Amino acid sequence: MKTDRKLAIISGVGPGTGTSLARRFTSGGYRVAMLARGEDRLQALEQELPDARGYAVDVTHAGEILATLDRIEADLGPAEVLIHNAVSAVFGTFQEINPADLERNFQTNVMAFLTLARRLAPGMIQRGRGAIVATGNTSALRGKPNFAGFAPTKAAQRILAESMARELGPKGVHVAYVVIDAVIDLEWTRQRLPDAPDDHFIQPDEIADEVWHVVHQPRSAWSFNVEIRPFKETW
Repeated sequence: MKTDRKLAIISGVGPGTGTSLARRFTSGGYRVAMLARGEDRLQALEQELPDARGYAVDVTHAGEILATLDRIEADLGPAEVLIHNAVSAVFGTFQEINPADLERNFQTNVMAFLTLARRLAPGMIQRGRGAIVATGNTSALRGKPNFAGFAPTKAAQRILAESMARELGPKGVHVAYVVIDAVIDLEWTRQRLPDAPDDHFIQPDEIADEVWHVVHQPRSAWSFNVEIRPFKETW
């Protein structure tokens, strides 16, 4: 149902950051269109968040993305905010990785971001306002040996976002890249690091709060590169 309330589109609404983003933006008065592959999770979140609506989509396919965005626009109206939180990661050295895995990572992390932004930015430009944010990590800034299948895609994602920011900023659309230099507190990360103290992890709700802050920065003080990490993180 279309209303005068602002709409945020969030990709990658999984059990961690994506869910926290959906909760933060609905609590802030937005309607939220949630993109993810898992229909069960989306349906559960729809029950929890009456102002959120789920759309099952595989973001590695541009055609599915565009068809989904058409549905969202028909259902909910134009988007004020895009947050690309969908991520694909496969790890290994450059000699170990399957090139097909790197290509799939690139489709999710870079090409899906490009497709979403290309479809939504013209409307934002026409209205003279909007925000586009990608959630990233320190793999966008450096290439460690075991990250050969992942870091190249996040670096490309960050550079794409910077290129978009330089073009769209003067047109009233804020583009930002949020580097999450941390282990996100999730069930599987706790299982992987059972002896790690609580303050080793970054909380998804606190990531969402920072993204909210970036989206709502005044025009006289926009950020592009934003880094967040736990206070004990070595960097």
